[in-house]
Amino acid sequence: MTFLTTDLCDANEGRVRVVAPMFKSYGGQPRFSGSIVTVKLFEDNSLVRETLAKPGAGKVLVVDGGGSLRCALVGDQIAELAVKNQWAGIVVYGCIRDSVAINGLPLGVRAIDTHPLKSIKKGAGDCEIAVTFGGVTFTPGEWLYADEDGVIVSATPLL
Repeated sequence: MTFLTTDLCDANEGRVRVVAPMFKSYGGQPRFSGSIVTVKLFEDNSLVRETLAKPGAGKVLVVDGGGSLRCALVGDQIAELAVKNQWAGIVVYGCIRDSVAINGLPLGVRAIDTHPLKSIKKGAGDCEIAVTFGGVTFTPGEWLYADEDGVIVSATPLL
């Protein structure tokens, strides 16, 4: 990736939304971007796996996990599934696990933190709805850009 979020913010002032600095960077791709796909759930990662099992075509999955720090919503198996299906990245408003393995994958990942406990699996949650966290609303079909300086969202592609 050749973009910088700082440059995108400067060139598109008033047209981008900046997510509060709340995420740690994981995965082997510190910079990633793509069209947004969303899931909203709480301590149940069934919909994360189900969504990442579909072709990603360079999209970014935004997971609204309610900010829970009580279990992980993405682990190495789910991250490997994302790579296999060509997702560009995953942003998790919650935790991940297997961070060492995830750091070795060609995938961009942002999460609040790590947690060793896996989530429950009941299939509860919603897909493809607008979700809000970090002071930003993420709407399916909008664009997300993430790099070493942060995460921004735009209604239209900036590159």
